[in-house]
Amino acid sequence: MKVQNGQNVHVHYKGTLKDGTEFDNSRRRGTPASFEVGSRELIRGFSNAIVGMEVGETRSVTLEAEDAYGSRDPLLKKTVPKPEFGPDFEFILGGTIQGRAPTGQPFLAKIDEIREEDVVLDLNHPLAGEQLTFEIELLSVDGPTADWVPTMRKAELLEVAKDRGLSVNTRSTKAQIISALEASA
Repeated sequence: MKVQNGQNVHVHYKGTLKDGTEFDNSRRRGTPASFEVGSRELIRGFSNAIVGMEVGETRSVTLEAEDAYGSRDPLLKKTVPKPEFGPDFEFILGGTIQGRAPTGQPFLAKIDEIREEDVVLDLNHPLAGEQLTFEIELLSVDGPTADWVPTMRKAELLEVAKDRGLSVNTRSTKAQIISALEASA
């Protein structure tokens, strides 16, 4: 059965930049990624690429910046006085720092410019503006709805119900088929 939005899945993936540089790899970390397809947990293009996959399938997808982390925003640069970093902080041009906004929200930033009294931080996501390629392997789908979801077409739901040996037919309404599937779970 093909993956639909709303299902929880487990995948391994490798992400590369346009030049082939690997920026992430779930196999190297030793842990598959788990998430709900269609949720806002992931970048839209990655989540959309999972829809329609079947367990065991591997798919390669290339995402433009708009479907990944968006374009770089020149307004996401902030000038910060050096004393805010503490006396022992080592400023490295191009280095990444972690911090907390006044609201307490954590952030990552790149040191874009080092001046005498302050530094300019680039608060764009490190992969903003980048074309990304993902090789994705669907390992498994969780839950009792792993082979169906209510948003499927009536014909697809009818096929699942018949495969389960349920007493439904083409005259059954979509609601009746869903009810039968839910009762059999």
